[in-house]
Amino acid sequence: MTLELENVGRNINKQWIVENICLTVADNECLALVGPSGCGKSTTLRLIAGLDPVSAGSIHIRGRDITSLSPSERSIGMVFQSYALLPHLTVFENLELGLRVRGVPKPERRFKIKGILDLVQLWNRADNRPAELSGGQRQRVALARALLRDPEVYLLDEPMSNLDAQLREDIRPELRRLVLEQRKPTIYVTHDQHEAMAMAQRIAVLHEGRIEQIDTPYNLYHNPESLFVARFIGRPQINCLKGDSGSIRAVRPESIRFSDEGLSGKLQSREWLGNSQLLFLETQQGVIRMMTSPDQGIPAQIRLTWRAEDEILFDADTGLRSRR
Repeated sequence: MTLELENVGRNINKQWIVENICLTVADNECLALVGPSGCGKSTTLRLIAGLDPVSAGSIHIRGRDITSLSPSERSIGMVFQSYALLPHLTVFENLELGLRVRGVPKPERRFKIKGILDLVQLWNRADNRPAELSGGQRQRVALARALLRDPEVYLLDEPMSNLDAQLREDIRPELRRLVLEQRKPTIYVTHDQHEAMAMAQRIAVLHEGRIEQIDTPYNLYHNPESLFVARFIGRPQINCLKGDSGSIRAVRPESIRFSDEGLSGKLQSREWLGNSQLLFLETQQGVIRMMTSPDQGIPAQIRLTWRAEDEILFDADTGLRSRR
């Protein structure tokens, strides 16, 4: 594995911000870090980049221990959510700055910048300043700057959070192509789980500074190892119902269906989602979410059921998955 974190932690004033982070990322792999605000996603990225000191554990790139190295010695390309472009410089000058600092000769600088701007399809914008670009174009310039370093690892910290929903959807396939074409290990931090599932082959779910589960998007959705992961992954959120002997039964909204017998309910509200509708149904077990086709009729007497094999059982005390 190319990038490896072994029991990495960050302690501030005797409080662990992140603790025992263990993960590996291979060449040509994108791993997404997701979790609620304050769970340690960006802190983990800053530890890898060397922007914050590591309090415990070690970080290796291709077997080389980089834990104590400065950011400039780590061969890491980082893309920030703020773009971090200098407003008084043109696109070309923003990209040239790092090459000049590294002593790259002028003819080679132009050759490299021309190549990278062609890659992100922005050579025709080389003489524009950041304020003259769209949000998507500024993000591509920030990515071009990271690609220009030709690092061993890429770190992307919520790179599309400043873009509107439509633009994020438009630029996502292009960003994924540009990142994966580099065939380098990539860590992608996002608060948007849909974005994580679209960008990454594997996802690490963080909770209170620890990794709750690392797996493929499919397995996180269908085989969550904890109630936290089950609730966090998937929109609309999974239904949680009281079970027997201190257990919690979790059922995805798309697994709920109307029946002649079962749990009685009453329609509280509905949301139209284009090719489906989301129903909120009041029951003795609380509000249950149900996904149906947009033309699904609502029976006068609502009763709900689901298959036993669609339930995921969790221990109510530990929140961990129970085995049948």
